[in-house]
Amino acid sequence: MDLSTMVELAYLASAVLFVVGLKRMQSPATARPGNGLAAAAMLLAIIATLIDNQVLNWTGILIGVAIGGLAGAVAARTVKMTAMPEMVGIFNAFGGGASALVAAAEFVRLQNAGLAVDAGTGITIALSMLIGAVTFSGSLIAFGKLNGMVTGNPVTFPLQKPVNALLFIGLLVLGASIAGVVGALGGLTPIATFGVFTGLALLLGILLVIPIGGADMPVVISLLNSYSGLAASAAGFIIGNMVLIISGALVGAAGLFLTMLMCKAMNRSLANVMFGAFGQAGGKAALASGEKKPVRSVDAEQAAMVMAYAQSVVVVPGYGLAVAQAQHELKKVMDLLSERGVDVKYAIHPVAGRMPGHMNVLLAEADVPYDRLYDLDEINDDFKGTDVVLIVGANDVVNPDARDPNSVIAGMPILDVDYARNVIVVKRSLSPGFAGIDNPLFYMDHTMMFFGDAKKAMADVVKEVREA
Repeated sequence: MDLSTMVELAYLASAVLFVVGLKRMQSPATARPGNGLAAAAMLLAIIATLIDNQVLNWTGILIGVAIGGLAGAVAARTVKMTAMPEMVGIFNAFGGGASALVAAAEFVRLQNAGLAVDAGTGITIALSMLIGAVTFSGSLIAFGKLNGMVTGNPVTFPLQKPVNALLFIGLLVLGASIAGVVGALGGLTPIATFGVFTGLALLLGILLVIPIGGADMPVVISLLNSYSGLAASAAGFIIGNMVLIISGALVGAAGLFLTMLMCKAMNRSLANVMFGAFGQAGGKAALASGEKKPVRSVDAEQAAMVMAYAQSVVVVPGYGLAVAQAQHELKKVMDLLSERGVDVKYAIHPVAGRMPGHMNVLLAEADVPYDRLYDLDEINDDFKGTDVVLIVGANDVVNPDARDPNSVIAGMPILDVDYARNVIVVKRSLSPGFAGIDNPLFYMDHTMMFFGDAKKAMADVVKEVREA
């Protein structure tokens, strides 16, 4: 068997591993080994590519592997769960940036060699640079919004949409010039044209993400992940690498499908997410007006007694759980309740947290059994027969205002927690969630507000349940 055949077989094995790995990621129970298979597929593809291209000097390659592996290991061990969305944003930026660099390197190589860029190659290079650069700069803005370096509120300016449209049209014209479909523009050299094209693509990525509010970050993360896959697939066409085309297409398709699921979970179109500037704090202004509503406040002892003598308890985790790092204390509470014969379940809303699957990963970190996790469609009918719902750090995803056609979140699928017999909400204050609107659930007669830090609150409940 010659070397070329071995390389092709390695590419085939890599493609199969990518597909199997992606398939296994659809369930929390198999996601970790699925991720391992995908990583092994990428390693196999890289080694096959290096051998196929006769890269014999491995010193630089091994140094890069060592530095990248060390950085990845440190990040994986030290990044907090609350910072995981920012980390995914950076990963998306790296993916888009790498594809853009491949496009730039190939274009510069062709120009330095004095070779003509045919229309097919030029279009592919332009697409890879456009998608990669937009992904890179857009993901950096998303990272900034998530960690507070950039405001989480929508940033808008007059004629923003026409400006974006004109910018996109300009990029199409420049891309056509790069591909040789139209002649040189304004006397610019091909390299200068490519440089302007790159700069405008980076600007477009910034302008597309800054008007998106914090409430829509799960959708943005999913969409940018899809972009990074499409950019990688385009880069595969540039260098003629089939496994890069396949893996990029898989990531692009999976990210786009996940984006559609996120939009469905919020009952909003992708266009509304991208251009609606949602989340401009109308509800915060209402709260600041001085209006006060009565709430029923409880302490750890009262909350523990209500849950300890219930037959069924459903936990609804939210971003506040991640901020407080309270998942381990929460699991202790639920384990104690289970030992008392209480039926314990966890209800996961698709957009709870700040990225897709955030709550699943958070609970998996605390070794919560996968068979106790239920998504919205699986558990919503059970709330009417549930004794107690414990909400830890969630807000918009349990807001009954979504049933009001005049609400800004009208039609958004929510967890119907208000149908339960008792509701306990663990929260620092009555402040609104990312949507910026008040939550009438907090003021209902059967709702008990347990104010305080979620980690301390759950630790206190652990003591009280043990003594109950």
